[in-house]
Amino acid sequence: MNPLTEPGNNNARQSTFPFVIPSIIMDGGAKYPPYFDACIAGGIGGSTADFVMHSVDTVKTRLQGQPYSRLQKYSSMIQAYKLIFRQEGVMRGLYAGVSPAMIGSLPGTTLYFAVYELTKRTLNEANVPEVISHLTAGSLGDLTGSIIYVPSEVLKTRLQLQGKYNNPHFVSGYNYKNTWHATKMIVRYDGFGALFHGFRATILRDVPYSAIQFACYEQFKKIAQRKYNGQHIPIGVDMITGSLAGAIAGAVTTPLDVMKTLLQTQQSGNNKSASTKLLIEPPVKHYNGIIDGMVWNYKNQGLAGLFRGIGPRVFWTSLQSAIMFVVYEQVLHLQADLREKDEWPPTKFV
Repeated sequence: MNPLTEPGNNNARQSTFPFVIPSIIMDGGAKYPPYFDACIAGGIGGSTADFVMHSVDTVKTRLQGQPYSRLQKYSSMIQAYKLIFRQEGVMRGLYAGVSPAMIGSLPGTTLYFAVYELTKRTLNEANVPEVISHLTAGSLGDLTGSIIYVPSEVLKTRLQLQGKYNNPHFVSGYNYKNTWHATKMIVRYDGFGALFHGFRATILRDVPYSAIQFACYEQFKKIAQRKYNGQHIPIGVDMITGSLAGAIAGAVTTPLDVMKTLLQTQQSGNNKSASTKLLIEPPVKHYNGIIDGMVWNYKNQGLAGLFRGIGPRVFWTSLQSAIMFVVYEQVLHLQADLREKDEWPPTKFV
């Protein structure tokens, strides 16, 4: 028998084919969780965290996207949160845009973890330093996932900025009835490419964010595992490691997040839908790109302009990261228990 075809001869197979998509029942060995399990756990963890933290993301979007003027409606995270809740409510205000967010989050994060795990394992087995493999895997994972989540991010951001339909409390320049109406109006008046507005800014924000977040988490997790002698890490420690990783990555990439929000919510100068013409729009600066936007904001508002919304952003990224990694680890434990009972994976349905 050919040694490459012998069951369990993974080393020979991997040395010959170093970049092979693992099967859904691959156990991952002692070093990794099963590949299929990691993808499913990542999708559940990421989408759960995005849903729980959506209201904070809405506040961050309002703080970053409100028109620049001396008298701004929202001055801080807490003040904005209270005001939006009081004037617009939960589902139409704080949770505006949650539908496109979830439509993009579940498949996007699942794809992200699929590419991340595959890249990380391949580079680790090739003896690439761990930090480099984690940074590379995080970057490639996010780059791949962006194909799904950028259009949903555009819809989500505009609906968050708008709030409810015919919103009398905040003039955003948009007036969409729902996600489908927003999609039709954007494609009709601005073209299909408008769904990818701010794509470069999103990539420049999310690729370094994900790379830093996952590299930090892997290192923090490694330290925690040494402290607990390889045993299951307590949920509280998981939350701390995930939170620190998200906070660091979120703070560093805030200027890019500001530009992503501004580029995705600005309207084209020529085409405007009938629904937005009825609204009184404040004068706004039209940005020609990331550099133009960063230079203009720095000249007119200083560092505060580049880091506006940093409070809710770091608050959001730290808690979102903590929730995501805690849910991710707990789902992995659940899957491991089900595997011992021979009840997972559901191969009959896959």
